[in-house]
Amino acid sequence: MGLVWGSSFLFMKVALGGVSFGQVAWSRTVLGGIALGLIVLVTRPRVPGADGVPGPVLPREPIVWVHFLVVSITTCVVPYLSFAWAEQYVSSSLASIYNATTPIMTALMATLVFRVERLGASRWFGVGVGILGVLVVIAPWQIAGLTGSLAGQLACLLATLCYGFTFGYQRKFLSQRPIAPATFAFLSIGVSAVVMLALTPFIALSPIELDWPIVGSLLALGILGTGLAYIWNINVLRAWGPTGTSTVTYVTPVVGVALGMLLLGERLSWHEPVGAVLVLVGILFAQGRLKLGRRAGETSAAPASAAR
Repeated sequence: MGLVWGSSFLFMKVALGGVSFGQVAWSRTVLGGIALGLIVLVTRPRVPGADGVPGPVLPREPIVWVHFLVVSITTCVVPYLSFAWAEQYVSSSLASIYNATTPIMTALMATLVFRVERLGASRWFGVGVGILGVLVVIAPWQIAGLTGSLAGQLACLLATLCYGFTFGYQRKFLSQRPIAPATFAFLSIGVSAVVMLALTPFIALSPIELDWPIVGSLLALGILGTGLAYIWNINVLRAWGPTGTSTVTYVTPVVGVALGMLLLGERLSWHEPVGAVLVLVGILFAQGRLKLGRRAGETSAAPASAAR
């Protein structure tokens, strides 16, 4: 997921060469919804309920659809519009770096707002090391060459705040429901596609100039980065919990900077690979694969699957 979502920032930057920011967000959402809809139509995934009987392909409870409306707005509509708008003013590399603030937003939402996780010292340490790695990649001592537009940066942070909210919200209200991952992803993206279609007159009717790189970027962004990647995301969320899942975004600045260097001619400085190593170490701690030493009698954080 880190590779796919890291490349999404490059695809957005390329696509903005011929379409508006609203059309970028509109296209990726609608294409992702179509791709996931076809998968659900062909596979018709079902998950057994408490009685062991497979449930319907789509949920029937109205409250579930309300939850998915909230999720669609906070995981797709607002973040996609925010990032696409921001990349008019900041580089794709900087946007991908800001995306790595998602874990800290998620930790705050999951622990303080939704209370669906309790993080022990090791996992908090991992979040901190990961954020330190991101700061090393950003290189604040060279910030004058990276800042770009303040409004663009704030738009990136708005997007990651929405992502953090979504991880906690899904964990609290939806992750324990018997909904297949493909269906879950389809509803998240599909409902957001309906919202985007309703917004078409306001965001998607400006003139366009298409060429093969722009078309290819929109297709990759929609089908792969917005469609298939969300099935993976739901599976990982259920296995790792919200904070563990969001640490995937630590990888995105590494991918984003590498693609910027290779395809956009950006220069790779010494601090970026150093930051990448710190990011990987942070992921290992945040996922519980590495642990700090504990004093006798100290208990570890409750596993995400048990935190309700």
